[in-house]
Amino acid sequence: MRYPEDQFNAGHIPADLLGQLPPGTDPARVVIVRAAPRNYAGPIVLAVTVTGGIALIILMIAVTLHVAAAATVAVLSATGGVGLTLKRSSHRSN
Repeated sequence: MRYPEDQFNAGHIPADLLGQLPPGTDPARVVIVRAAPRNYAGPIVLAVTVTGGIALIILMIAVTLHVAAAATVAVLSATGGVGLTLKRSSHRSN
């Protein structure tokens, strides 16, 4: 076995851990507790949620500014302050 993880997975106790056991301890009854492997699902979901939330906030700000600008132009044009004309080109190519 090359790595200590292989020894743990096979149920063997490495020699350096055997030396740390108190005298009179039965090595067959020793249970080695290891930390669970890292799960990356939580951080990935968090990153996607934060990114989506930021994009939604930017979209809502853009929509709000658009509506405010349109309302401002409508009020100013109704009061005679500003005129806005959209013209289509009269030249049509056939």
